Amino acid sequence: HTVEAAVQDRLNEQEGVPSVFNPPPSRPLQVNTADHRIYSYVVSRPQPRGLLGWGYYLIMLPFRFTYYTILDIFRFALRFIRPDPRSRVTDPVGDIVSFMHSFEEKYGRAHPVFYLGTYSQALNDAKRELRFLLVYLHGDDHQDSDEFCRNTLCAPEVISLINTRMLFWACSTNKPEGYRVSQALRENTYPFLAMIMLKDRRMTVVGRLEGLIQPDDLINQLTFIMDANQTYLVSERLEREERNQTQVLRQQQDEAYLASLRADQEKERKKREERERKRRKEEEVQQQKLAEERRRRNLQEEKERKLECLPPEPSPDDPESVKIIFKLPNDSRVERRFHFSQSLTVIHDFLFSLKESPEKFQIEANFPRRVLPCLPSEEWPNPPTLQEAGLSHTEVLFVQDLTDE
Repeated sequence: HTVEAAVQDRLNEQEGVPSVFNPPPSRPLQVNTADHRIYSYVVSRPQPRGLLGWGYYLIMLPFRFTYYTILDIFRFALRFIRPDPRSRVTDPVGDIVSFMHSFEEKYGRAHPVFYLGTYSQALNDAKRELRFLLVYLHGDDHQDSDEFCRNTLCAPEVISLINTRMLFWACSTNKPEGYRVSQALRENTYPFLAMIMLKDRRMTVVGRLEGLIQPDDLINQLTFIMDANQTYLVSERLEREERNQTQVLRQQQDEAYLASLRADQEKERKKREERERKRRKEEEVQQQKLAEERRRRNLQEEKERKLECLPPEPSPDDPESVKIIFKLPNDSRVERRFHFSQSLTVIHDFLFSLKESPEKFQIEANFPRRVLPCLPSEEWPNPPTLQEAGLSHTEVLFVQDLTDE
């Protein structure tokens, strides 16, 4: 039982129906049985024929009456002693598998394909697939059940019709799952068949067949019920297709809207990034301007400080004075006197304090051509004096611009 149930559980899982190992709780089955348009076909038992038949019937009538009366009284009394065990459905799939095995042991494996799952799952599949569902309730104690199963239900033409045109669910009413379904469908006698389909958006019983019906008659009745109700399935298929198309169209519209929304969001994101980039660029330019302004201000302050710190210019008649003519990079000339004892740093500070001097520069002498060490370095930690540098009383020095180097 477990292996077959596992196989059906996998099939049900693929079909999107509840697991057979975790069936839905027992509850009233939502099937419409109150439709006044339900087609009902009841086959009465044949009347006795001839004197011998009537005699046998009259002799057996009291015994049959007594037997069924006592049986009904016993069952009625038993309900007061203990609840009907069939009222509790604990293993609906096990009930189906058990009935199928007992059916095959008694009538063979040539029978309509049983739906291996609960009644609720069969209803779900019939509704989802828009198919007819034929329900057979087997009364083990009824005198006509054996003949119906052997001669009618297992007839090849009946098997072919059921297997090709509908789903087939069957169970014994002695099993809790079968008893639960019998309480929902309220059969009057056995054998009992009910045809169920999706009608007006509800799973509805559209045909009831009761009594010992013959194969040809069963085929005619099932075909009649299906033909009479086929338009409902066609209409439902069209409505479902229209709903699906509407859903697909709505989904396409939603996807197009989302695509447009994402495109707009992407445009807005790029605009924000561009605005942020421009803002950062403007801030950088502004910061550069402020930094340049601070640098120029600091430079000017440094020039003024250097100018204030310069020693006074010697007089022309001072024998220790040096007259220096500076040629600036802009071809202008500047002249000033210094003292032989003063450091070359003083010359540098003087040129640095001039407005037209570059920020960075070096001072070169021509004869011999050399760069004067005016600033401290590894070779000259303390720059030499003008006299130590070999300058004469009158010198022409060249200012070399180093700002861009």
